Amino acid sequence: MTLEKKLTIVNKLGLHARAATQLAKLANQFDATITLHQGEKEAFANSVLALMMLESSQGKEVLLKCDGPDAQNALDAIEHLISNKFNEDE
Repeated sequence: MTLEKKLTIVNKLGLHARAATQLAKLANQFDATITLHQGEKEAFANSVLALMMLESSQGKEVLLKCDGPDAQNALDAIEHLISNKFNEDE
């Protein structure tokens, strides 16, 4: 079962190196295939480099797709991380 949710990148620096690293570490904790889509671009969430190639800046909308046994938990955790601005002080 594939779950999808549109999310907005809200932190000031967008999906930069530190944020992408946090997201990749989180994604690797789940038994799920997790991808982020922005326009025509797609990135596996467990790849820091792929996430940075999305060039997601503040205000950009991304589509989060999670597929696998842990899809719901992965979606919830990643949504929480993004909505909490990757736990960064701004």
